[in-house]
Amino acid sequence: MAEFFAHMREASAQRIMIEDMEAAVFKAMLHFIYTDTVPELDLELEAVETMAQHLLVAGDRYGLDRLKVICEGTLSGGINIDTVATTLALAEQHNCSHLKAKCVEFIISTPAILDAVVATEGYKHLETSCPAVLTSIVLSMRGRN
Repeated sequence: MAEFFAHMREASAQRIMIEDMEAAVFKAMLHFIYTDTVPELDLELEAVETMAQHLLVAGDRYGLDRLKVICEGTLSGGINIDTVATTLALAEQHNCSHLKAKCVEFIISTPAILDAVVATEGYKHLETSCPAVLTSIVLSMRGRN
């Protein structure tokens, strides 16, 4: 709202440049705004996860809560050892409590899964980008014992 209706230069500009979003993501977001659907997330491809991640960020940026919920659902369904840490960081950064809970639940589901997740590059990124999330994992593990 601030970008388009406040006293910012975008409010009076004939053309607005969206520089930090891929064109395909912006197009999918606009499609969602006008149709309340996201056909890009109905495909059975690895690209669906990447699109869902980008659309979740866009939904958060532009206050499209329903788009965020749809993306959370898509990402929740694709959680695995290789993706869970990155997905958890994304959930933490964009206030997606449902997705965050699903990720933590997956990580602590078995000691073998926890060990495998900790060995991933995504977990190393999680440690540096969202260290507070590690507390959530530890507290969830204590609650299970």
